[in-house]
Amino acid sequence: MAIDDVFRALSDPTRRAVVRLLREEGPQTAGEIADRFDLARSTMSGHFAVLKQAGLLVVERQGARLVYGLSLSVFEETVDAVMELLGGTKVRPAKRERQR
Repeated sequence: MAIDDVFRALSDPTRRAVVRLLREEGPQTAGEIADRFDLARSTMSGHFAVLKQAGLLVVERQGARLVYGLSLSVFEETVDAVMELLGGTKVRPAKRERQR
């Protein structure tokens, strides 16, 4: 995960809404997500691609359908990075501490 890719992905309100939707309601198909937005499917596909590149989405193929879910580990690492920038406490322990 490159933190710059994550911040770029989250800079767009539609992509933030997709992340929020998946966090609150769990995995959904591309069509189910797209139906919640007043945007062309091709536009939503572009948003999904940016979120996938940033590592924020995990994709599972179920037959002809793609089911998108939130990558919690990348989401947590992002929250940790923001907290560190703001001088706050991390959400989870550092990697070296978790391996003990």
